[in-house]
Amino acid sequence: MRIALAQMNPFIGDFSGNTRKICQFIEQARSRECDLVVFPELALTGYPPRDLLDKSSFVAASKPYWSKIQAASQGIGVICGVVSDNEDGTGKPYHNSAFFFSDGALLARVHKQLLPSYDVFDEERYFEPGKRSVWVDYKGERLGITICEDVWNLKDYLPRPLYHCDPLCELQDASVGILINISASPYHLGKVAWVAELLKTRATRSGMQVVYVNQVGGNDQLVFHGHSMVWDAEGKLVTCGYDFKEDLLVYDTAAHRGDLHESSLDRESEVLGALELGLRDYAAKCGFKKAVVGLSGGVDSALTACLAVLALGAENVMGVGMPGPYNAPESLEDARELADRLGIVFHEVSIASLFETALKSLAPVFEGYAPDVTEENLQARIRGMVLMAISNKFNRLLLSTGNKSEMAVGYCTLYGDMNGGLALLGDIPKTLVYQLAYKLNALHDWIPERTLWRAPSAELRPNQKDQDSLPPYDVLDNILAAYIEERLPAGEIVARGWDEDLVRWVISRVDSNEYKRWQAPPIIRVTTKAFGSGRRNPIAHGYREGKIPAAD
Repeated sequence: MRIALAQMNPFIGDFSGNTRKICQFIEQARSRECDLVVFPELALTGYPPRDLLDKSSFVAASKPYWSKIQAASQGIGVICGVVSDNEDGTGKPYHNSAFFFSDGALLARVHKQLLPSYDVFDEERYFEPGKRSVWVDYKGERLGITICEDVWNLKDYLPRPLYHCDPLCELQDASVGILINISASPYHLGKVAWVAELLKTRATRSGMQVVYVNQVGGNDQLVFHGHSMVWDAEGKLVTCGYDFKEDLLVYDTAAHRGDLHESSLDRESEVLGALELGLRDYAAKCGFKKAVVGLSGGVDSALTACLAVLALGAENVMGVGMPGPYNAPESLEDARELADRLGIVFHEVSIASLFETALKSLAPVFEGYAPDVTEENLQARIRGMVLMAISNKFNRLLLSTGNKSEMAVGYCTLYGDMNGGLALLGDIPKTLVYQLAYKLNALHDWIPERTLWRAPSAELRPNQKDQDSLPPYDVLDNILAAYIEERLPAGEIVARGWDEDLVRWVISRVDSNEYKRWQAPPIIRVTTKAFGSGRRNPIAHGYREGKIPAAD
């Protein structure tokens, strides 16, 4: 049998556009003499549809397109992810389903059994789990059809199994030879290798050929990397799709051979690819063609502008320099040089007069109070106002430039540098920002060298440096990763060799600035734990970690 893996980028709720794309992939598969074409999880609706599923009209509007896909299955099998009704009369109203069409007929309906409800996932909120595993005899092969999480509950592989059953046990008992898994598994660093090892282990333990078709594209804060795969029963990778772009792969089940498009990206290239795709799709799917970036002369705004050019094209990116009373001349020089190297439009808007006017207006209220962080934040908020005005006037998506390290400890200004429609670097620690910038410069030489070696500064008071308020970024980022991504308690972080007072300070800053992050723009997810929907800490709470026990 020749199986086509249709690695597709759906648009949530665009049933007509998604169906058109599905039918185009079916035609491509037919032209390559395939017997079966497999699409990702919820390919028709897009994933994740979230609370659109609470609208009965949303699901009802998707159903007429089932017949279009069914009609397109003449002469070929089609497995496609859809939302279907739970007809039992009890439980959640819908199933996360896979429909198997062939020759204009519906051969099987499969319902996802294991519904993730952790991190960014909320499937138990909407879906009723399936009750049994399903296999289909087709073209001389017995196919077991599963949906994403259904293959994840592998005994002795996960640190702690999350479910009480393993849907693959039934499939193995039924002597299934080919396991089909349709997926919408979002990207984070390390995910590709983890999923590959999982699928390889599944193949070797079960003796099945494993066909994994993953969604690609950006939907809000989530990026789906594609990287669809086939592993043969001996645990050999025999088919692999591209990262971060649509692909159609063909696998021959008899020859155990298929298309190998694996790109073998290094860590920095992988993250750059995810951010580029995430920005391109977020802008396009939200109706934006152009973007604006405030250019400070620093590395964060430089990297943001570079990614905007990669995603949207230089002709669609505007840079804005906003010198104030404490900016060094080098900052504006470097911002202008960056814009020249990138080939983007650049405007200079001084905030000096706006700042002076604001101080004069506030003077009666502030009388008797010495200048402090209030006046620093006022400058940042004026810059935010300028950028939002430009965004508003020219319908440009404003990209905020703050990184994860700053957002974690609140080293950012609410309604100032946090303004924007998308926080592109909000899940990128400062140390990784530099690594990405050096990687891009090795490829394009866009960022001025001085931007990379000058000490980072918000430039909101004379001679200000980030390191006046923060520990060195390599130290800070290690502590933050342990606390936010690994979710370790303070005592275990200190046991790794970090200073106890510093660990306490970092944790306190993270916890006390939750309210800021709740008001931040959407953040493209790159790490295992990004700020946003996957991290749901309360703002108001009284829990604080106890004193760290003394070492023995």
